[in-house]
Amino acid sequence: MLISDLVTPSAVIASLKATSKKQALQELARRAAELTGEPERAIFDVLLERERLGTTGVGDGVAIPHGKLANLPRLFGMFARLDRPIDFEAIDEQPVDLIFLLLAPGGAGADHLKALARVSRLLRDRTIRDKLRGSETAEALFALLVEQQASAA
Repeated sequence: MLISDLVTPSAVIASLKATSKKQALQELARRAAELTGEPERAIFDVLLERERLGTTGVGDGVAIPHGKLANLPRLFGMFARLDRPIDFEAIDEQPVDLIFLLLAPGGAGADHLKALARVSRLLRDRTIRDKLRGSETAEALFALLVEQQASAA
């Protein structure tokens, strides 16, 4: 599974403005709805439902909110760098500024887990996180995400 299988250049946000976890999830749901055609409310609800199970703030300023939507035709990813770090109730209690949203079709058991593992591996790398934080444009962020998969292949 490649990051380019999940994210397109139009699904990368260089400077997401949000002051809270809920606001970040709402804005991501709105933008994901525009790109997937899925209802914004359904996306937001599935993300909130997952957060109730436990935070998707995985540490080191990274969150990977995710969920399944019955009618989604394929895996969908979106990457956002926040303009200011926010409290995401992360496991290390540090604020989050890098978010990778992952949505999967209802029946995508193993593929959903593989995608989560791939995203997690990518964002666990400090060098990659530093480069993502230092990039100014969505194009540069997308290139970094895709470049890392090419060099790892």
